[in-house]
Amino acid sequence: MAYKDPSQIERLVKTMSHPQFDFYVHIDSKFDQTPFEYLQQIPRVYMIKKRGKVRWAGFSFTQSLLDAMEEVLETGREYDFINPMSGQDYPVKSIDYFYNFFESRIGNNFLAIEEFGSEWWKEAEQRIVEYHMTDFDFRGRYRFQYFINRILPRRKFPYGYTLFGSNRATWWTISTDCAAYVLNFIKEHPKVKKFAKYTWAPDEYLIATIIMNSSFKETVIPDNYRYLDWSKGGANPKILTVEDFEALKKTDKLLARKFDIKVDTSVLDMIDEMIA
Repeated sequence: MAYKDPSQIERLVKTMSHPQFDFYVHIDSKFDQTPFEYLQQIPRVYMIKKRGKVRWAGFSFTQSLLDAMEEVLETGREYDFINPMSGQDYPVKSIDYFYNFFESRIGNNFLAIEEFGSEWWKEAEQRIVEYHMTDFDFRGRYRFQYFINRILPRRKFPYGYTLFGSNRATWWTISTDCAAYVLNFIKEHPKVKKFAKYTWAPDEYLIATIIMNSSFKETVIPDNYRYLDWSKGGANPKILTVEDFEALKKTDKLLARKFDIKVDTSVLDMIDEMIA
């Protein structure tokens, strides 16, 4: 899931090159895809055709992720896992280690989740129980949002489901069977999509909640094996630099984010040497 810096995406997919890995690149439709199209010259790299107009923290990101996932499944190629990444991810383990890790865990699903009622949910609850106009462009939408939340009752997720999520739950690794279940569930339960469209950052709870209220719950390992640093606070993890390298050396995670080649490329050089 990307929108900028094609050279950084090129570096990511080349570093992660493996005969059993395919890469599907979704470019936000607000941006020109032309600078990214050369990536298709790299073996096993494909461009997602159904591109979404993504708004940060809106349902549009989740919808684009679901559409990309569906497009992958519709290729008919057989995969054990689907593993979404941003254009600012990077592996921190060797690719053979990465492959062997998942090859030995086929049938599991990996989600970084907290059950509703946790410390994270105390802050995040308002994302669910209030209406959010994040994905809309009309003038005065936030004033409208303020007034409807004063008038209308607090919202509840359909079907009485227990909510699961976290600020790390956007990025996961799930089996293709589980992915197909999520897509079918949303198609067969339109109330869920209607509810999520008016929440804030549904990518941080929706897919996890659907999985954790299904039989796939028994297959879940509650870790997404991504390294993120939230020490600076705010709604985004910090950009990782050479000062974070020692922590990256010690982590048991497989991927880390966020990296930015305009901020620091040396840390990626150091990682390349470490995982070679």
